Amino acid sequence: MARFDGLSAVLLNCSLVHDASKSHTRRLLNRVRGIMATEGVDVELIHMLEHQVGFGMVPDTTEIGDDRDDWPDIHAKIMDADILVIGTPIWLGVKSSVASLAIERLYAYSGETNEHGQYLYYGKTGGCVVTGNEDGVKACSMETLYALSHIGYTIPPQADCGWLGEIGPGPSYGDEVEGSNTRAGYDSEFTNKNATIMTWNLMHTAQMLKDRGGFPVGGNVAETWREVTNAEDQDPDAD
Repeated sequence: MARFDGLSAVLLNCSLVHDASKSHTRRLLNRVRGIMATEGVDVELIHMLEHQVGFGMVPDTTEIGDDRDDWPDIHAKIMDADILVIGTPIWLGVKSSVASLAIERLYAYSGETNEHGQYLYYGKTGGCVVTGNEDGVKACSMETLYALSHIGYTIPPQADCGWLGEIGPGPSYGDEVEGSNTRAGYDSEFTNKNATIMTWNLMHTAQMLKDRGGFPVGGNVAETWREVTNAEDQDPDAD
């Protein structure tokens, strides 16, 4: 198996639970973190609600009146990392408001470019972890992975994983199951398999991008796209 000692990752926990130790999403992110750390990746897990992050389509909301905004420091860590995984619970069938906030703040930088002139997040790899007690893993993953792809992240095959408990009230991921010594979801072969495959695909993709110095440059630099365009090939009325 490959080793990934030169890679780094940020796992962003967008739980609505303020106490990180009680977050079910954190528990599934911890499974991902354990795989990455074992394979040599430098991993940091950030609990969003431990920080004060403002609302706004600006890099720093102190510029628009907030007394404090921790997002620039979080974003700096994301920019230093090769991999970003957004973890979210499901509420009302969709990702959490905190996950939406994180994606909006990422998007606020989308007009900036990297050293190649590509949009800022080119050359980075993205994934998604979802937990909940109702339907929505795929819907939350679609929203999150599309958003990351749109702003420049490379999304590998099977870049998401999740766990769902029984519909309605009941144990969430990692809760003790009444009458047993087990925890909900920990023995789910489907979740464990997908978490493993997702994590390895993230590492493989990030390593390939790192080895070649980022995402290939050609036709995807905003300042020069016209120079690589042949107008005759773009004739809407061509036969």
